[in-house]
Amino acid sequence: MKSISHPAHAGQPPGITKDADRRAESRLAELRATVIGCRKCPRLVRYREEVARTKRRAYRDCAYWGRPVPGFGDSRAELLIIGLAPGAHGANRTGRMFTGDRSGDFLYAQLYRAGFASQPTSTHAGDGLALSNAYITAAARCVPPDNKPLPAEIANCSAYLEEELDLLRPRAVLALGAIAFDTYLRLLIRRGQLDSRAGYRFAHGAQFKLPGDLPRLFASYHPSQQNTQTGRLTPAMFAGVLRRIQRYLGISRRTARKACPK
Repeated sequence: MKSISHPAHAGQPPGITKDADRRAESRLAELRATVIGCRKCPRLVRYREEVARTKRRAYRDCAYWGRPVPGFGDSRAELLIIGLAPGAHGANRTGRMFTGDRSGDFLYAQLYRAGFASQPTSTHAGDGLALSNAYITAAARCVPPDNKPLPAEIANCSAYLEEELDLLRPRAVLALGAIAFDTYLRLLIRRGQLDSRAGYRFAHGAQFKLPGDLPRLFASYHPSQQNTQTGRLTPAMFAGVLRRIQRYLGISRRTARKACPK
């Protein structure tokens, strides 16, 4: 199996690289545990638990996750994908980002075709899906009422996104939707890595070279059911964004697929 070399490890002996990978995975595991135990936002705690208790009729016999949903993917990822928040009966039910709903059906099918995922479907946390060179996170980690997290709730989650960025050190960031796009830029401004939002406007298919060695920023409409069923976001449109990311990273579909863990 061909492995993907993380840019931060370039030129390092194999033993050192493996140790760094293990440390990164260990710290990501600790972060995921911290996220799962988070109760910072009373409104979101009440809502996620209410949804898990009342359930949707189609899933009345299922045990819902009903907790914050941590990031998911490859600890050596060069691509960080930022979504909005868990779906009420998707990730809030299954406990894994974009898993168990129509948004996930669309997203993982596209990631599979591009070579970033080991399979085109994502139905539950134990279905064998693995990501290669990609890691998925979100602006908010709990399902919000009406799918609209409050600014303060996104701010409460920003430290988790910040730590993921520090641990992964991706070369590219894909923001799914305007809220994810704005959340990422606000984080960079708060860290002093970006002076202002001027010149960075969300649009599907846009890409931006940010100052210094910050990751290249790519933007796409969110793969919500509303966007995909109305044709606002089509498979061809999303595939085009992924192709531009692949070209930037210098990888091909075949190379990425080979790197998927079995």
